[in-house]
This record gives sequence, structure tokens and C-alpha cells, in this order.
Amino acid sequence: MTELSAPFAPDWVSPPGETVLDIAEDRGWTQAELAHRLGYTEKHVSQLINGKVPLSVDAALRLERVLGSTADFWLAREANFQKHKARLEAAERHARWAGWLDELPLKELMACEAVPKLRADAKNKPGLVEACLKFFGVASPDEWRSHYGGMQVAFRRSREDQSDVGAISAWLRLGEQQAEKLDGPKYDKTAFEKALAAIRGLTREQPQVFEPQLRSLLHDAGVLLVLVPAIPRAHVSGVARWLSPTRPLIQLSLYGKTNDKFWFSFFHEAAHILLHANSKEDKRSIFLDDPNAAHTDDPREHEANTWAGNWLIPERHVSVLPELRTKRAVDEFAQAIGIHPGIVVGRLQHDGLIDPSWMNDLKQSFSLKVAGRG
Repeated sequence: MTELSAPFAPDWVSPPGETVLDIAEDRGWTQAELAHRLGYTEKHVSQLINGKVPLSVDAALRLERVLGSTADFWLAREANFQKHKARLEAAERHARWAGWLDELPLKELMACEAVPKLRADAKNKPGLVEACLKFFGVASPDEWRSHYGGMQVAFRRSREDQSDVGAISAWLRLGEQQAEKLDGPKYDKTAFEKALAAIRGLTREQPQVFEPQLRSLLHDAGVLLVLVPAIPRAHVSGVARWLSPTRPLIQLSLYGKTNDKFWFSFFHEAAHILLHANSKEDKRSIFLDDPNAAHTDDPREHEANTWAGNWLIPERHVSVLPELRTKRAVDEFAQAIGIHPGIVVGRLQHDGLIDPSWMNDLKQSFSLKVAGRG
């Protein structure tokens, strides 16, 4: 990653009063005479020249008559001054807020181009603070802590170390930004159930085949799907949440997934949408999932795990699993029930029926494209 320096930005700005003073001096007028011509007190003119009071529409019209140019010119000069003044004041605040950057996964946000790739030194930190505020869509770190910190009460964690709010909020925000670009109908539970039945059959296909069909089926059912690169400190590879009462979102990471893990993660999140959204309170929950989590006490996580496992390999076929001791047997079984053999291998390994090193060549490794990226 190439780190750049922030573009040059002057730390000074002159009020329109300086231009007023320059013209008056060129004409040999004192401030007292200028005040007399403008019909203002000397004190008011002094404040105007020094930028202590804003240049009003009335003042612009008077300057047009006394000094020339147009009222629009003087008002534009004032607007430009106020804009630059506000930026300088904001930069001072951003410099004071630089410590907030330590709470965020700055390198990861730079890597995915969510914020500029700049050296995080004293000179660049104010600009990075501004970029991070824009990324999160908040006015200050206090609003960030209030919004994303407040979201913690809605987090349903599958592992205890999912406590880095900066990393989790960054990953969630990346998903929100993708979702904001998507449209579609309202959520339809019946259509979603039908879509999941069709999607199960896609597990045997290559990514270039199943991905557009997967997105299309979910879109028609009113379910958003976004794929976001993992942020390691978040310890999250999948999220199910509701952006609004009629807009559910499934968000998955792209962290080195084999097809068995990808599809189990997908159906696990689908289970949360399908089973755990029976009330307004349920829809406020944000399920943070990691398939590598060794243990969770949340009964809804157990329910989602069971539902996903049974959806991929229906319970009536589970009794056959201990008999699958060869690759050929696994392949024939997978073909018979209509799923990819790699998913069967993953289930056998998870249930302890075979060693984790067995039959991994039946799994498929793949990556999927992030929307809007190559």
C-alpha cells in the first residue's frame, strides 16, 4: 500500500474586509471617511474589516455603491471566507480528536479504500479523522460512540472476543454502504423460503454460475446480500440484521472461505432472518457470527446452526453419514441429495466422523466479487 501525504491546504484565510481596506487605502480614505460614506459607525467598519462581524446583504449593497463591483462579488467573498474559516476550525477540532483513530482499524479501511491511504502522522491525522467521520456518516467521535457504541446492546455475539467496537462498526458500515446502493421489494417470507430451496441446489455450481442467481433470488424475496472483506479484529465472518422493518441484510466476509464454510455461513444467517424476526425487538438484533466459534450460550445461535445443518443435509439422511468412509461414497451421497460433496466433507469433519485432514480435496476454494470492485 502506497502511503501519500495530504494535499496542501493553507492554514490562513483573509476576510472580505481586507479587500475593502485595500480599495479604501488606494483611494486615500481613512476608516472614518469610509464609515461615513457607508453610513456605518467606525466601530462597525473596523469589525467588518477584521472579520469580526459577517458581511450582510445590506453591507454588500452599500459596498457595491461606495466601492464598486457587485453585491454578488462581496457576498461570494464573504461566503468563501466563512467556508475556509469553518474548515480551519474543523481542522483544529479534528486534530484534538486524533486519539479516536486508535479505536479504528485504520489500515484495513485504507486497504479497502474507504479512507485515503495516508501516513498516520501528526500532519495527516486531522484529515484522516475527517475521512473517518465521513465514512461512518457522523459529525464527531461522540456521535460515533453514541450510534455504534449504542448498537452494542443489539449485538448477539457468537464468541466472547467480539468486543472491538471499532473493528465491528467498520465492518458493519462497509456493509451498510453497499446496501445503500441496492434496491428491491419489501421482504416476503414465503418468497424467501422458496428462494432458499432454490439456492440449496446452487451449492453444486461454480461461483460465476451461482452468484448472479443467488443475488437475483434474494433480491426478489426482498433480502439484501453484501460481501465485505474481513476485518480480523472484528472476529466476524457473517451478520444477519434488519436495516428497517422490511429490509433484512445478510453480510458475509470473503476471508479464505471454502465452499462448505461459505454455504453453512450463508444458511446460518438466513436462519436468523427466517426464524428470529418475529417482533420489532427481534429485528433490532444484530447477529455477529463466526463459524470458528467453539461455544455460544445463545439458544438462537444453536437454533440457526441446527437449521442450517438440516437444510443442507436433511435430518432423514443424517444416519447415513457414519457410513461415508471413501471419497466415492461421499460424492455419490452428495449427488443423491443434491449438494456439493465438499459440504458433506465439512459436516463429517464437524461431527467428528472423519479427521479434519481427510478428503479436503473434495472441497472447493473460491472467492466472490465485492460489489463495485474488480
